[in-house]
Amino acid sequence: MAREALANASPLLGVGRDIQLTKRESEVLGLVVEGKSNKEVASELFCSKRTVDFHLARIYEKLQVNNRIQAVRRAATLGLISNVMTH
Repeated sequence: MAREALANASPLLGVGRDIQLTKRESEVLGLVVEGKSNKEVASELFCSKRTVDFHLARIYEKLQVNNRIQAVRRAATLGLISNVMTH
């Protein structure tokens, strides 16, 4: 029985509980989820593209991903997108 539970467990089980995005990281992720480019995100948040790049790098690090598509998928898997979209 324990083997079945382990076999069916998600490799991400429990990971999402430890991920803490800052308010700005959540805003950036929310705009990325909407399909906006880094330049569009920067324009909407009144900051530089370099600042958006920095926030995305931190998001990737926290979510343990390498690009925006993986970030969106991981955020959805962890239940972070619904939180982001309500801000």
